[in-house]
Amino acid sequence: MASTEEVFVEERAFGDGEEGKGVTDNKETPHSHSHGSLKKRDLSRMDSLDVESSRVAGMGHTRQMLSIAAVLQLAFQSIGVVYGDIGTSPLYVFGSTFPDGIHHPDDILGALSLIIYSLTLVPLIKYVFIVLWANDNGDGGTFALYSLICRHAKVSLIPNQQEEDHQLSSYTLEVLRKQPNRATKIKESLETSTAAKRTLLVLALVGTSMVIGDGVLTPCISVLSAVGGIKTVDKSLSQDVVVMISVAILILLFSVQSLGTDKVGYMFAPAILIWYTFIGLIGMYNLAKHDTAVLTAFNPIYIIHYFSRDSKRAWISLGGIVLCITGTEAMFADLGHFSVRSIQIAFTGLVYPCLLFAYVGQAAYLRRFPENVLDSFYKSIPGPLYWPMFVVAVASSIIASQAMISATFSIIKQSMSMGCFPRVTVVHTSPKYEGQVYIPEINYILMLACVIVTASFKDTTHIGNAY
Repeated sequence: MASTEEVFVEERAFGDGEEGKGVTDNKETPHSHSHGSLKKRDLSRMDSLDVESSRVAGMGHTRQMLSIAAVLQLAFQSIGVVYGDIGTSPLYVFGSTFPDGIHHPDDILGALSLIIYSLTLVPLIKYVFIVLWANDNGDGGTFALYSLICRHAKVSLIPNQQEEDHQLSSYTLEVLRKQPNRATKIKESLETSTAAKRTLLVLALVGTSMVIGDGVLTPCISVLSAVGGIKTVDKSLSQDVVVMISVAILILLFSVQSLGTDKVGYMFAPAILIWYTFIGLIGMYNLAKHDTAVLTAFNPIYIIHYFSRDSKRAWISLGGIVLCITGTEAMFADLGHFSVRSIQIAFTGLVYPCLLFAYVGQAAYLRRFPENVLDSFYKSIPGPLYWPMFVVAVASSIIASQAMISATFSIIKQSMSMGCFPRVTVVHTSPKYEGQVYIPEINYILMLACVIVTASFKDTTHIGNAY
């Protein structure tokens, strides 16, 4: 057998001979059509072959090699699939925050300040800049984090983990240190503690269950809040009629899931794009027309003043404030359907600024008309735009449910692969993106659960309390 040095020389010599000329000159080889352009690569050491292979086009296991056009295409699709839920929150946040009315004019500034910093700290800083990078080969969600821990530490209590999974899951080379670092100490403590292993598994299961629960509640509150806007025009319309219309819309929504995320994303993205454009522009209009002083809510001191005036009522109102970030977890859970860059571009370039303008505009309107807090969204719309906005709102509320439905499919698939969920049918709906899946059984269970919740709770206030 050739020694390491001999093999290394032979590998280098390959590029110098006639047979290796095509590689040395960076020309296409017979394999380049399927794996990209293969080029001569200098190996720093023999066991770096895996590292080198990850740099060849077509060999990557994540979507870091997607072209700019592909990333922008996925970013456009993600608008309709990922950001529908968080985008429809302005329909009901202020009404859920002040169900008994506004008791002090500055309470609006306190609530707005809480909304601004909730949107900034959770979806922007936490998810966009941190959590999205902690993915498992392009997949996101609670079980993706658990799977990452299991790959790098022997903490799994699930019997389907194999020894080689731990050994082959990373391309990086570990070099022994004289003194163990903090990560090594944490790894050793997790591997030796049965209680820690059980706690990690329980946390993963609970987190996954909460996301699935969100997948049931989100469609109900979004559709009910949008359809309920028609009562602003027709006071005689009963809530039972609103509920029946909402149930019919929910059934229609779940009926199109079999088309797949790719087709659904292309259908839904234009409507959500129009929605964000409308709420952003209307927010700017209300801000300029009613009260630009609400911009002082960017000063977090108003949060302190808000709690100091009536701490009990302020704490209770947090149940409504937190609704402004509902659907945020879909950014991570739906990652398998898209890519990190596409989700980041869509949020920072469109979603975040439009949401800020929407909430600031509603707050400016409420400073002049605090009595309309329960219907602040529809009341703040300029007259000629009411019916077009109502149609877009209903369409967007339907689409908003898509974020958590797709997220539920993804995490059920991950749970099943980890042995934590019964075997169900998983349909891959896209020939291009592996993470885009549809699970018929889960789809109909979610539909039944949504219909029951909508018919039982009947209004957004009670569903908001369930959150």
